[in-house]
Amino acid sequence: MLSRTASDLYWMSRYLERAENLARMLEVSYSLSLMPQSGRGDGRDELAMPLLITGTLDAYLERHGELHAERLLNFFALDAKNPASIYCCLEAARAAAHAVRGRITTDMWENINSTWLEMRDIAGQGLLRYGISRFCEWVKNRSHLFRGATFGTIMRNDAYHFIRLGTYIERADNTLRLLDARNQVLGAAEEGPGGDSARGYYQWTALLRALSAFEGYTELYRDALNARNIAELLLLREDVPRSLLACAEVLSLILSELPGANGRPAQRMAAELEARVRYTGIDEVLDVGLHDWITDHIGLVRQLANAIHSSYLEAA
Repeated sequence: MLSRTASDLYWMSRYLERAENLARMLEVSYSLSLMPQSGRGDGRDELAMPLLITGTLDAYLERHGELHAERLLNFFALDAKNPASIYCCLEAARAAAHAVRGRITTDMWENINSTWLEMRDIAGQGLLRYGISRFCEWVKNRSHLFRGATFGTIMRNDAYHFIRLGTYIERADNTLRLLDARNQVLGAAEEGPGGDSARGYYQWTALLRALSAFEGYTELYRDALNARNIAELLLLREDVPRSLLACAEVLSLILSELPGANGRPAQRMAAELEARVRYTGIDEVLDVGLHDWITDHIGLVRQLANAIHSSYLEAA
């Protein structure tokens, strides 16, 4: 497969996954901002969380000057000038899909094209008129439909492998960043879900729901929500679809199936990442410090993404 085609397939799926992850993040921050606040009491710190997670705080402040709920929500959802917005992610995904129209199925193309057309209609209405929660659910549902169309219709060839690579690289990074952000807000050293037990409970619950892991937690743990169990669930459990280990396992498997010797650095890095996570216990993670451990593994995921790019996606 030509590196340009592989790159478009890879980034198409990364942008779609990123749009879904942004919607999940935005939905959590918005819902938590509506809760009674301690201190300032206006919920702006909670709404600022996506800016901190995505590293776009400076870009937002440069354009808007101060935190404002409506402008911040629009900045992440519909702002065509913000490369990190859901609008721009879906636009980029559609452009990449158009470039590889001949390598994806009709069902996949129709799904992503109609998603972009609907996105433009929503942007014309405005976020508040359309509804914030409704918009976030729409983004997630469109992403689910695309994955279903992909899984159900495309041949299991190199195109399929590069689409999945993009999805799981993006997903692993998002899980790490979301867990780190929530843990820093609540404090990993405290017993229970946080200093304010009611608010801590809703914060942890929101995180688990954002990563579709709340039902998994209640099935696996009888304890009240706490940082230790949640970290183990989202980092080290391979049966949780959005956990770091689940993503690392899929990435290692996909890369091992791609032909050619030029991919060996990426294959080795993925296998090492999987082994490192698989054979680590939660007590070892906490001994290092959850924030430091996550920061280290965000770097490892980034290095793996760079290795994939240099091995497969750069023109020779």
